[in-house]
Amino acid sequence: MMWTSAAEFWAMGGYGVFVWGSMGVSAALLALEVLLARVGRRQALDAVCEAMDAQALDTETPGALQASSARPSRPVHFTPGAAS
Repeated sequence: MMWTSAAEFWAMGGYGVFVWGSMGVSAALLALEVLLARVGRRQALDAVCEAMDAQALDTETPGALQASSARPSRPVHFTPGAAS
């Protein structure tokens, strides 16, 4: 199909409302999908962090077997290229 003007292109032979409406709905749904994926990822990471924190608190209760001398009190981070 060939258009002689921009107005004809946007009109799409009388079907512009359907064409551009479906394009708009598709773009909106794709944006919503990205947003929901980001929110779901954040919620999953928060749940994992809360579970890890709860587990850390459970293992540090008095009377539990502790190997505090065998493990550091804070996490040790590996830095590539750092001297040991």
